[in-house]
Amino acid sequence: MNNIALITGGTRGIGLGIARKLAQEGIDLALNGVRVESDVVEVLEELRKKGVRVEYFPGNIAEKADRESILRGVKEKFGKINFLINNAGVAPRVRADVLEMAEEDFDHLMDINLKGTFFLSQSFANWMAEIRKSDSESPLYIVTITSVSAVLASTNRAAYCMAKAGLSMMSKVLAVRLAEFNIPVFEIQPGVIETDMTEKVKSIYQERIEKGLTLEPRIGQPEDIGKVVAALIRGDLPYATGQIIAVDGGMMVGRL
Repeated sequence: MNNIALITGGTRGIGLGIARKLAQEGIDLALNGVRVESDVVEVLEELRKKGVRVEYFPGNIAEKADRESILRGVKEKFGKINFLINNAGVAPRVRADVLEMAEEDFDHLMDINLKGTFFLSQSFANWMAEIRKSDSESPLYIVTITSVSAVLASTNRAAYCMAKAGLSMMSKVLAVRLAEFNIPVFEIQPGVIETDMTEKVKSIYQERIEKGLTLEPRIGQPEDIGKVVAALIRGDLPYATGQIIAVDGGMMVGRL
C-alpha cells in the first residue's frame, strides 16, 4: 500500500506544486481545498494520471466542523495517514497599514492561517501518535509551509506576518511534543513564489529580484517547494526534526 499525504490547499499554487511532486514519488494524495469538487476535477484527473490514488476533501480549515469532516473523510477513505502537509492559507483581504488594519480582516486571516492550521495539525498529530503505537516502521511526518514573512516584517501585511510567525513556533512545539513518537516535524519558509496569490504583485517582485532581492535571479516556482517537501518525507534530511528550511533563492542571506 502506498503512503498517504494530506495536503491542505492542495489544488492550486504551492499546494499543487507539492501534490505533483509527491504523485511522481508514488504517494497517494488526500487533497483539501475550499472549492467544490466539480471545480477541481481537471486537477484531480491530472494527478491520477500519474498512477496514484487521489481523493478530495473540501472544507475551510477555519471551521471546526470542516476540520472534523476532513479528518473523518481521510480515515474513511484511506484508513491511515503518513504525511500532513500544512499549506492552506490566504493573503490579506486588504493590504492595510499596521496602524489602520481592521479587526475583522485580522480575524479572517488568523482564523484560517493560524488557528485553523493549528487545530487541524492537533487532530492529525493525535491520530499519528495512535498509529505509531502499533506501527513502529511507517514514516510519519508533519511539514508546515510558512513564509519568509515569519521573519521579515511587512507593515502592510502585519496579520499575515504574525500568523506565519505563529506557525513557525507551532512547528517547533510539535517537533518537541512528537519526538517521543518518532514523528519528525519541519517548517519550510518559501520566498517569492509564482502563484495566483502573488500574481497581482509579480511585476513588483520581479523588478526587485532584478535589483538583487534574491541571490538566485528568478521568482520561485511551486515545484521548488514540492521537491523540498519530497526530500523531507523521503527521509533525505535525517536527524534534523524541528528545523526550518528556507526556499527563498537566498533572499534572507545577510549581506554587507
